[in-house]
Amino acid sequence: QFAYRDSIFKQQAGEWIITRVIFKLYKQAHLVLSYGDVREQAGTNPTPQSVANAIISIRQSKLPDPKNIANAGSFFKNPVIDQQHYEQLRLQHPQLSAYPQPNGQVKVAAGWLIDQAGWKGKRIGNVGMYEKQALVLVNYATASLQDVTRLSQAVQQDVYSKFGVQLEPEPVMVNY
Repeated sequence: QFAYRDSIFKQQAGEWIITRVIFKLYKQAHLVLSYGDVREQAGTNPTPQSVANAIISIRQSKLPDPKNIANAGSFFKNPVIDQQHYEQLRLQHPQLSAYPQPNGQVKVAAGWLIDQAGWKGKRIGNVGMYEKQALVLVNYATASLQDVTRLSQAVQQDVYSKFGVQLEPEPVMVNY
């Protein structure tokens, strides 16, 4: 029951705790080149090593090093909206990044929405949206769950008021 950014652990939140994982690796390469930047950086005859190097390079250019700035990577899921809503947004924002879905809906780039709403690089106390990638929420010091929640909700409300799109946080937040 695993899918891209979804699993039984999200569907039944609070029911399971992951204590270990086992990876099944293939002897033959299964290269996935659907992401444009990976395809470009991996070269004309990609190998597993060139794809790995491309992914590492892209991540290092867009994401903060967790040794220096605490973060959970992409904080919001890319929202899926209906075609009519997408067409309305596209008329006002032709540069909106979007991906058609098999069911006729459209997935829009949460990072683009957050950036256009003015949150890229913005901070509230010890938390903020990363200056190189608006989708990444960072903890600059000793932020609490309340600090993260306050920023997350402010971003969600602002994006909704500007675009009519509801953002959903990706991480499961636990207060302990």
